[in-house]
Amino acid sequence: MIQKKLWLSVALASLLLTSCAKQPTAASGGAAIVYPSDVTRPKLSQYELNVISEKIYQNETSGNPKNLMFWSKNETFPSIGIGHFIWYPQGQPKVFDETFPAMIDYYMAHNVEIPTWLQYARKTGAPWRDRATFEGSRGDREFQQLETLLLNTKALQTEFFFDRLTASIPEIVKHVAPQYRDHIVNNYNALAETKGGWYPLIDYINFKGKGIKSTEKYNNQGWGLLQVLQNMKPVQKGPFALMEFSRSAKEILERRVRNSPPAKNERRWMNGWTNRVNGYATSIL
Repeated sequence: MIQKKLWLSVALASLLLTSCAKQPTAASGGAAIVYPSDVTRPKLSQYELNVISEKIYQNETSGNPKNLMFWSKNETFPSIGIGHFIWYPQGQPKVFDETFPAMIDYYMAHNVEIPTWLQYARKTGAPWRDRATFEGSRGDREFQQLETLLLNTKALQTEFFFDRLTASIPEIVKHVAPQYRDHIVNNYNALAETKGGWYPLIDYINFKGKGIKSTEKYNNQGWGLLQVLQNMKPVQKGPFALMEFSRSAKEILERRVRNSPPAKNERRWMNGWTNRVNGYATSIL
């Protein structure tokens, strides 16, 4: 019965979804976002949304549904869904942006029926106090409910990423130092106007963040979308914009690894990160 209700809810959500070419709104479902006149407004067709959602699903899970819910040995929180949304247990310091409670709100705003326990937990925190408890709960009814919900709402999760990107671009433009503004806006616009350009923008901001928070920097150097756009050479729309974004992203991640505390051994992630950003160099459409 639970499985059937989830499938019906997802079907209803799919009917309610419209093209992301709508007026940009915040991921939380708030008011329309005001874009500077020289910054391209995001637009995404349903076809692009579906292609990108499957690509991100493969990136994050290698096609294995078990990886939709993951808790790294090196983290104090689980990562949930195709975006590996962060969800802190109650009492854990929130060093990085916590995104899964907002995703739960997004489900509710799109009339997706979710379990009562999940509605409650969005306010109290992840229901597993540590990684051992999390792994020991994989066979529990609630764990499997959430896993099924995530598997059947990949497109909606991607729309949430897209709305997050939409909300973040004006914030990034406002945050950046004036002397770098035109360069960053130009490079963003070039990606936005290139066939397949939304995928690297959506995936990277979901993958490594905006690049604004002070806690997401080593040696005062960030590794988010802001830093990738700033590190790019000036580009125009077209295939070279994708290649240059890919090159810049790899360089920024290599800098992150060099700056990272040796005890974290972030070098072990670099091969996977490189493979991911190499995929930005050619259009997926």
